[in-house]
Amino acid sequence: MFKFLKEYFPYYKHYKTKFLLAFIGMLLVSISTAATAYLVKPVLDKIFIQKNETMLYILPLVIILAYFFKGIGAVLQQYYISYIGEDIVRQIRDKFLLHILNLDLDFFKKTHSGELVSRIINDINRIQSAIASQFATLIRDILMAVFLLVVVIYQNPKLAFFAMVILPFIIYPVNIISKKLKTLSKQAQIQTVKLNKHLSEIFKNIETIKAYNAKEIEINNFKKHNLKYLKINLKTVRTQALLIPLLETLSAIIAAVVIVIGGKEVIDGEMSVGAFFSFMTALFMLTDPIRRISSTYSKMQDAIAANERLKEIFGIEANVKNGNKHINEIKEIEFKNVSLKYGENYALKNINFKTTKPKIIGLVGDSGGGKSSFVSLIERFYDVSEGSILINNKNIKEYNIKNLREKIAYIPQNIHIFNDTIAANIAYGKEINEKNIKKALKEANLFNFVKSQENGIYTILQENGSNLSGGQKQRIAIARALYNNPDILILDEATSALDNKSEAIIMQTINNLTNKLVFIVAHRLTTIENTNEILVFKNGKIVCIGKKQQLLQTCDEFKKLYNKE
Repeated sequence: MFKFLKEYFPYYKHYKTKFLLAFIGMLLVSISTAATAYLVKPVLDKIFIQKNETMLYILPLVIILAYFFKGIGAVLQQYYISYIGEDIVRQIRDKFLLHILNLDLDFFKKTHSGELVSRIINDINRIQSAIASQFATLIRDILMAVFLLVVVIYQNPKLAFFAMVILPFIIYPVNIISKKLKTLSKQAQIQTVKLNKHLSEIFKNIETIKAYNAKEIEINNFKKHNLKYLKINLKTVRTQALLIPLLETLSAIIAAVVIVIGGKEVIDGEMSVGAFFSFMTALFMLTDPIRRISSTYSKMQDAIAANERLKEIFGIEANVKNGNKHINEIKEIEFKNVSLKYGENYALKNINFKTTKPKIIGLVGDSGGGKSSFVSLIERFYDVSEGSILINNKNIKEYNIKNLREKIAYIPQNIHIFNDTIAANIAYGKEINEKNIKKALKEANLFNFVKSQENGIYTILQENGSNLSGGQKQRIAIARALYNNPDILILDEATSALDNKSEAIIMQTINNLTNKLVFIVAHRLTTIENTNEILVFKNGKIVCIGKKQQLLQTCDEFKKLYNKE
């Protein structure tokens, strides 16, 4: 536990004033609690036994003041610790998301989105509880236990010794239960991920579920995950429930021992009734913070388990490293003996290709031939396994990734539309310029549709563009790419959802781009028939390069593709 807290201590140094106020609050609560226990002695001895009338009016006021300061302390502690905890968690979430977004595309392909959502929401929420409320409770209860222990020892050191002898018997079972809770917490977090994954897949694939009448199957699968989650939580509750009766039983044993020994001292006149009851009050009050410390310690195992899961992700580093050189304009790209492996399999093998701007290049070939892998290397979604890619005669790895990608517009086949305005979708990542947005919409053959909407370019698009047709989503993506005015434009089967007429208009727009280097990964050969050059891929290799008519005469693989259509 202390190792866990030590990891988060550096965050607290930014809140010195607030933490000081919170600590003052904890001191007020702890001292006031101990004072109320101590006041039992003068109340009994001075008022009820010695019948001191002056004390009859003074001591109640002192008790009121003790509880007043305890209330102030509780407010200070709760507010400032909550503030610190909430703000630290905000920083952790920001840091975690930034780290994830810096990881390679390969990480996202191997990791389910539901798992990442679970870690950034559920796991961090568990940590929040620990570094805010539980951490404050722990410090307050330790302080309270210390001050109450001072009262106990002050009233009767001999009795205090007999009471403290039983404490080691409390620590051992608490430690055993805490370890069990940590194991159960990890299981619960893993099951939470499974629930999130399943829900994510249901919502993403709702059309398929309805089309194939698979509702019952999905519900039954979800019920299995949910039931397992319930069983783990019930085990956790059962294990936590053991702690309280165990502590209360041990507290009762302590009380019994103290009553026997202390009662004998009172009977023998070695201890006053007030001192005995003050001792007993402090002792009984001491069991509360000890019980809470034990309970907090066990609950913090949940956060420790969540923290270990977060550290697993923080421990992953991006393989695609950032360079420090900036580029003003991409003029030339060269692939030199480039190979790319996914695991043990080659996606590209010994690619050699050089081209300059302006030019329009088509990429064709059977599925899995390496076309998308080729263009993904230009964006540095991946780094080459062998060979090198040169941009303007410098290795692509030397360039700043953000700067490089600002010069490239990438349009994938699966378009993502954000739940925002048309303008925000087109100017994504940039400042909104209405003139440039309208220009991009006209170039993408979507301006008339947008103009017909009541709010024009400020029309809100629904999640994943559900209020757009497939072709309209593609045109939004093309407008987004053209808005950025890139040096390189990559269309990875980006026109596949368009009808022939719309595609022809888009391709006419692209063919008119006289100052860009355009790569078009094509599903239909008609898409790239007017390109300056066509690359034919097969099994990760470029088997032919040339124009359409030339390839029809000299390239058997292109002929096969052409004849399929």
